Amino acid sequence: MDHIHELDRNLNDHLNSKDCEYYTEDTFNAQHIDADTLSIIHVNSRSLYSKLAEMNEYLNNFKKNFNIIAVTETWFRDDIMKEVTLNGCELFAVNRSGKRGGGVALYVSSDLKCKPVKDITLIENNGIEIITVEIISTTEKNILISCVYRPPDNCVQQFTDSLMERFERHRNKKQIICGDFNINLGNKNDYKVMDFLSAMNSMGLFHLIHKPTRITAKSATIIDNIFTNITGDIVLSGILQSDISDHLPIFAVCRYKHNIKQSKSTKMSRNRSVEALRALNEDLTKQNWDAVYVDDVNEAYNAFINTVIDLYNKNCALITNRKKSNDKPWMTKGIKNACKKKNYLYRNFLKEQTKEAENKYKKYKNKLVWIIRNRRKDYYSEQLNENRNNIKSTWGILNKVLNTKEEKNFYPKYFVKENIEIHDEKEITNEFCKYFTNVGPNLTVNISKNSNIDENLINNHMNSIFLEKVEKEEILKIVQNFGNKRSTDGEGLDMIIVKSIIEFVIEPFTYICNLSLTTGVFPDKMKLAKVIPLYKSGDKHNFSNYRPISLLPQFSKILEKVFSTRLDNFLQKHKILDNSQYGFRANHSTALAIMEFTEKIATEIDNNNYFLSIFIDLQKAFDVINHSKLLKKMNMYGIRGVAHHWLSSYLENRNQYVHINDTKSELWQIKCGVPQGSILGPKLFILYMNDFSKVSNLGKILFADDTTLFHSGKSIQEVTKVVNEELEVIKHWFDLNGLILNAKKTNFMLFNNKKEKVKVKLKIDGVEIHRVRETKFLGVMIDDDLKWKSHI
Repeated sequence: MDHIHELDRNLNDHLNSKDCEYYTEDTFNAQHIDADTLSIIHVNSRSLYSKLAEMNEYLNNFKKNFNIIAVTETWFRDDIMKEVTLNGCELFAVNRSGKRGGGVALYVSSDLKCKPVKDITLIENNGIEIITVEIISTTEKNILISCVYRPPDNCVQQFTDSLMERFERHRNKKQIICGDFNINLGNKNDYKVMDFLSAMNSMGLFHLIHKPTRITAKSATIIDNIFTNITGDIVLSGILQSDISDHLPIFAVCRYKHNIKQSKSTKMSRNRSVEALRALNEDLTKQNWDAVYVDDVNEAYNAFINTVIDLYNKNCALITNRKKSNDKPWMTKGIKNACKKKNYLYRNFLKEQTKEAENKYKKYKNKLVWIIRNRRKDYYSEQLNENRNNIKSTWGILNKVLNTKEEKNFYPKYFVKENIEIHDEKEITNEFCKYFTNVGPNLTVNISKNSNIDENLINNHMNSIFLEKVEKEEILKIVQNFGNKRSTDGEGLDMIIVKSIIEFVIEPFTYICNLSLTTGVFPDKMKLAKVIPLYKSGDKHNFSNYRPISLLPQFSKILEKVFSTRLDNFLQKHKILDNSQYGFRANHSTALAIMEFTEKIATEIDNNNYFLSIFIDLQKAFDVINHSKLLKKMNMYGIRGVAHHWLSSYLENRNQYVHINDTKSELWQIKCGVPQGSILGPKLFILYMNDFSKVSNLGKILFADDTTLFHSGKSIQEVTKVVNEELEVIKHWFDLNGLILNAKKTNFMLFNNKKEKVKVKLKIDGVEIHRVRETKFLGVMIDDDLKWKSHI
């Protein structure tokens, strides 16, 4: 056995002949690293969540971004995963459940194509944690990247056997395995260490780090490491001198030809300087708008928007963004110098390894942390005080304090459809657009298009809406009341720029609005939606795990608001909307709906009654609205004549395209549903649902598509009987109106003050409805005891 261990020592010394050195950020940045390389850094974080901002700042110090960031002891929980993302990276993680600590993660650059390797991804009862991804290349062999954590009290032999079992079967693939092994490779006299090394060597895996990674005044151990079977491709490896954790970060850089084109690092934005905006407004003021004053609304709006865009492009051209400084506003020159001294003391401690050096470093660090914390606190206190009357700015400051900035949207380099990978960005955008556009039609494919609505449920109102002329002052007020959103439409305009130019284009635009209202035509160019796919959850390579964010033309929102104001006035004057509808109405809110619902429950419980509540789930309700049925209902409610023509024009021939990075999809026509992201969409939906209030004797609370039904009584048997009968009537109404009820996601709750257990069986469309003890109701968690435990 001793001869074998001696052979292993010699073999390792030979294969690890490359220098393993300590690096600062500066000495690392001084190294020449080719573009055709793959770089990986490993950090034992001991709670990355609490150090995410610090980690981001540390990584920003490197000129070349690490392609892969491996982290052990993340201490992540499943419920915080959306809060621990790093911009431009896809996160793969294994979290320890049931107890604190542990956890491994890999942040992989979005420039790389990769996929998880499930048979080398695990968390074992004894605490061993492994996460593995495969970096995919079309020009050379794929590389497996693994991050491993072994707890100190775990049996070394069991750990070794576990690694052997999983990595042996992949020995023919390129592998890089990094992590905190908690096995001190500096102790060559320990047979457990040598057995572990022998096992790794037998799989062709050799370690790159052979200097201490955890240093204290009493010890220096090599417990973090990187193993690989491609030592010949390693161009640089070593240890980084950073006090981000009590373990030193380790890294490796290997030769690797990127077959995927890297994302552009330069970002462009509009010139919004005072001079640029002044020049734009001067040009708009001087502009001859004669081409707008014609009888055709499409011709008029096209002339208007083309002129606006031409002058916008001329005066507010796209410019390259300056790289933002990573410096924090509270980091004074004195604090920066103090940070340099702190780093010097830390490096001196690593070199001296004495208690005196350690104490000197820690004392200085603690004082510096206290100074920075107080300077940061003072800075944000000043900011909050200056913005105390601005709610939006206040929340922005608080989000910075809490490090809860929104993750930038990025997309993987390929998507999968029917087990086929799609890499071409144009094809990806087309598939997204096809998927989003067909959501509604695919759901309604089995619904009869000839089924008529029940006209007996709708009062045929004698009064008809009149679309009164809009004045300039009304439009200016509408624009002023819009939020300062920076999301751009298909023309590159956002509401901030519209607000800055509206008074200089108010005359021609007011003419267009009035022309639209008098002719009953909504301009075609206002009906084009730019759609951004937004990741929800699950596999990022799956189209169905994204939802569409529709960005409509800015000027279309103004015209919609003009019509919406007249529609609201008409509906309120003639009391057309049912009182059970709380959504998108003046003097109605979720808070009012919640209060009235809970008061009803409390009253029935006080009267010793059973209160049964059903929470209906409608599938993609806004996307499946049938246009002809909607227009028929609108006519019966008094939206007739020119207003009816206007709404018909508003709904028909709408198109959308998907925009990802710099690529646009083909246009797809929207066949059904109310426009997403629109002003009018929600109002049209609640009008479509308005006659639902008369379809059943069950109590109702509606908030747009959130539908809650309820019934109460002394006898649970009688209550159950009535509810089951009414549910069939309700299902029939949904069918007639082309709405899709999802019985499997619909649930119910029973409220009562009786202690005996009561069995209740409800069915809808032959499917039994699931009973729950708690559910989400209009954004709050409600339980059948009304104690709000889950919500609190």
